[in-house]
Parts: sequence; structure tokens; C-alpha cells
Amino acid sequence: MTTPTSGPGDDRTPEQTVRSYLAAFATGDVDLIVDHVTEDFVNEHTAALGLGSVGQAAYRERLPTFLADMVDLRYEVEAVVADGDQVVAFYTMSARWQGDAPFSVRGVQRFVVANGRISHRTDYWDSAVFLTQVSTEAAEALARFGVS
Repeated sequence: MTTPTSGPGDDRTPEQTVRSYLAAFATGDVDLIVDHVTEDFVNEHTAALGLGSVGQAAYRERLPTFLADMVDLRYEVEAVVADGDQVVAFYTMSARWQGDAPFSVRGVQRFVVANGRISHRTDYWDSAVFLTQVSTEAAEALARFGVS
């Protein structure tokens, strides 16, 4: 795991910024996580269960609840592809939903990095995979559609 670091205007490459950002979630430190994003940060989700936001302040406001729901959150980075200020990270996210139900979901995040900070993040993950692991009722309902 990459040790998270922070600081605006540092000498990190876009890839290093993204790796540090993802590692910061394991600390549970809202300030450390938020320090990786710009004031006008766009947090976009493609999954039906994902909640996006615009702006660093809105992101900071939502993070404590997200982190409280995702106990022991970890992003295991599988691969990173970087092209200038654009970075794509393939990951496996694991945690315990609301402290009880362990889950593991693979996904991809696309980032735009500006001056050592993330200005835009698009997260692609399958919310049905998450639901089948954290809810018996959802797993039973989704099984009718061949999702297991």
C-alpha cells in the first residue's frame, strides 16, 4: 500500500497523487483525503448507489458518513494507467458495510489531476455486486436476474 501524503503544489506525479489519494482512505482521515482534491472537485459516480458531489466543501461534508458506513475501508490498487494529467486506477475496494457485512468490489476510477490535486474523479463499480454481499434480501431479489 502507498503511504498517503498530502500538500498542495508538491512534486508528485499525477499517478503518485492518485495512489496517495486512494491510500488515504485507509487512514479514515477526512482532512487527508480532502487535501488531495481541488476546490472545484467533481466527484462523479456511474453506479446507481453512488452519490456524486461538486466542490471540495460538499465532498468534505459527505465523507464522514461514507467512512462511518465503510468500516476498515481499503482500496487495493490492481493497476494504474497514466497519460499526462489523466490517470485510471483499477482497484478492489473492501470494507465492512456499517461495521457488519464484509464486502469486496472491483472497479475503476478515472481521474484528472491539476497541480498535484484531483479535479475530477469518475468512479465505475457494480452496485449489484455490493448489494449481494451486504443484504440477504437484495441477494435474493437479484438472483432472479442471474446476479450472484
